[in-house]
Amino acid sequence: MKKTISEIDPSWLSGRTAVVRVDYNVPLGTQGVTDDRRIRETIPTLQLLTAAGARVALLSHLGRPDGEAKLEYSLAPVAERLSRLLARAVAFAASPKGPAASETVAALADGEVALLENTRFLPGEERNDPELAAFWAGLGDLFVNDAFGVAHRAHASTSGLADAMKGRGGEAVAGLLMARELRYLKDALRDPARPFTGILGGAKISGKIGVISALLGRVDRLLIGGAMANTFFRAQGHDTGASLVEEDAIELATQLLEEGGERLMLPTDCIVADEVAEGAATRAVSTSAVSTGDKIVDIGPETRKRFADEIARSRSILWNGPMGVFEIDAFADGTISIAHAVADACDAGAMGVIGGGDSGAAVERAGVADRVSHVSTGGGASIKLLAGAPLPGVDSLTDAG
Repeated sequence: MKKTISEIDPSWLSGRTAVVRVDYNVPLGTQGVTDDRRIRETIPTLQLLTAAGARVALLSHLGRPDGEAKLEYSLAPVAERLSRLLARAVAFAASPKGPAASETVAALADGEVALLENTRFLPGEERNDPELAAFWAGLGDLFVNDAFGVAHRAHASTSGLADAMKGRGGEAVAGLLMARELRYLKDALRDPARPFTGILGGAKISGKIGVISALLGRVDRLLIGGAMANTFFRAQGHDTGASLVEEDAIELATQLLEEGGERLMLPTDCIVADEVAEGAATRAVSTSAVSTGDKIVDIGPETRKRFADEIARSRSILWNGPMGVFEIDAFADGTISIAHAVADACDAGAMGVIGGGDSGAAVERAGVADRVSHVSTGGGASIKLLAGAPLPGVDSLTDAG
């Protein structure tokens, strides 16, 4: 267990500076931030700190600027949105390092907040440069990691900063969002109420082999959709037409089918199209009746009902990955139907945890995000955690107790 910000005495926080790593890697449009969910999720941590009189210096990355300052990846629009969400001015440092950063943080009064420019504008961020981590640690008295979305990265602003802060005699603790992410995702594996159903989608088996193996030993049912199901179809001897298939993972799929037995459920029908594009003609076919040239783009109506029935019987549900090419409206029905089925199960008392990434976007798009138990803010980090892989951004924090 790791120490959390809730365990820090509020009176100690007054007048001190907390350096907080957040994940404000949000989509931007011509009018600024187009989806502020990741920002909103950090507000409780920021309110806890500011209410206690702490001075808050925020660090975040945005996009992949490859160690260069690029205007399109500036966090300035994020600072504006955060100001509105907090209903208070947020200072913005035009550089994540140097005098601009130091002076902006030093000018903060108790209860004020500053956001530093994109950490990935500096090449040392992704290299976990100890000098850069030491600079950020020197800005404050406490490090709070509330960026679960990058917890699987050993970067200067995550594990490097935690180590540097502890090296200075300070503490590195989890924020409220980080603590909630770990609680829900770990509880989903440690002692789930049963029946426990896992739902996995997305493109590749290879990218989620650790998750598949981890879940097969714990779930009562594992529902498979998305393009990864195509590789299982090939392992069963079915034709997949022109669909995406991991040819080098067919043998692995065969082994997983043997290991999973009745616990592993595949689609029995699918939606096919001649091209993956808006306006393409679609039809529903059995998974054993896919023709040459067909591209499988979604689970079919029969599968949606079978999967929904399994979900309705569940007391714990863990979902990661879409059921098809849900970015295209005509191919989104399967994914949206799963989102509604999970929400309905949660309404009936089940615990439903959504593993971030595309599945998080799916519940938002379906309008049911507020009806499920938890929507993770970290797709890649949730996959690593579920697979049992180490999370440097978590492992580096101060131990509880």
